Amino acid sequence: MKKSATPIAGAYLIELDYYEDHRGFFVEPYNYNKFLALGIRDLFVQDSHSFSKKGVLRGMHFQYQPKAMSKMVRCTRGKIYDVIVDMRRNSPTFKKWYGVELSPENRLVFYIPAGCAHGFYAIEESEMTYKCGEMHSAEHDAAIRWDDPEIGIVWPVQGELIISERDKMHPTLAEVVDKVNAMPYPITVESFA
Repeated sequence: MKKSATPIAGAYLIELDYYEDHRGFFVEPYNYNKFLALGIRDLFVQDSHSFSKKGVLRGMHFQYQPKAMSKMVRCTRGKIYDVIVDMRRNSPTFKKWYGVELSPENRLVFYIPAGCAHGFYAIEESEMTYKCGEMHSAEHDAAIRWDDPEIGIVWPVQGELIISERDKMHPTLAEVVDKVNAMPYPITVESFA
């Protein structure tokens, strides 16, 4: 298992160890001790699974503190462009975004720290699994605009964009930044590899 830093403080791409032979493969998508050895101390408490048609954009979702949620996501079918925005004022990468293509072929897992908004675009019909460091809380559930002009995410949209009415109506980061940062976030900083 290998961890690589991304341009966002505390966010990582993880290459899992696959064991393959003539029958197929075996992989442990999550092992607490192995992730602890990589410096990821989160205890994931919820698993989620989503399906999206080609052209679906979901995001940019997060939860307010004290229910802020870290995530570990992987694409198990299809191909997605996964994006995070660093909303943590005390982070050296505050207001920056990063996107990465996830697919079963590249076998990457994206670790997203609490304090980052998360969304994705389905390049193909796709399924994703999420491990969450906090239980979903409707009271703390929130999002920022997927097209916030101050952030400037460049999405690889091809053809018709499918987005929920709810995701079209979210506020900008500037409108919620004080509430997002009501308490400081722990920040891990490693150089981009």
